Amino acid sequence: MSNAAEPGTVTAWSDIGCPWASLALHTLRATARERRQDILIDHRAFPLELFNSQPTPKFIVEPEIIVIGARRPELGWRIWSGPESDYPSTTLPALEAVQAAKDPSVGGLRGSDELDAALRHAFYVESRCISIHSEILDVAAKCEHVDAEALAGAMQRGAGRAEVYEQWRTAEGPEIQGSPHLFASGGYASHNPGPFVEWTGDPNQGGLPRLDGYDSSWAQSLLDLLAETK
Repeated sequence: MSNAAEPGTVTAWSDIGCPWASLALHTLRATARERRQDILIDHRAFPLELFNSQPTPKFIVEPEIIVIGARRPELGWRIWSGPESDYPSTTLPALEAVQAAKDPSVGGLRGSDELDAALRHAFYVESRCISIHSEILDVAAKCEHVDAEALAGAMQRGAGRAEVYEQWRTAEGPEIQGSPHLFASGGYASHNPGPFVEWTGDPNQGGLPRLDGYDSSWAQSLLDLLAETK
């Protein structure tokens, strides 16, 4: 599987449950809207739970949400406010849905990216359990460029699952460094662009993230590159 993106397209490896990936994608999309520049994002799964053989721990995700949300309040993020029993234990169904939505009969790359953004909003802002199909399909029904009925049929047939596992195997190679990792034509590659972050210690032992700064100029530079190569 190649990371070489088509001109005007960004290939983004990430997990929907990764706050740093969600920050990067929000920054890129928001900057493109401000510039009135049309871009396409080809999403590839970096499924953290498959790498780590466990659900991504809430005690790691929530401190990241807090430090990111405090620095970038326009995101509207908040810590989980739903019932504890509804907290997503897996993001694989959501990642599979984003892959399934790439089918032109469902939404294509534009619909897939729209669904990815909407699922992240559902989790980080609305505290919705994006582990279950009913929530995913309800989110999809509100996406302008996604045919939710076609997506429902595709997911019933298991569409997207093989792609997620194939992408996981590809992401185990040395080229993909983590979530997020962005690629574009012209040789652009950047892992987790923007944040200056340090952990005070091992998060499994109570360490916390410290976000010392965030430089969003990377998005301008990437969009400049896309405009030149399109």
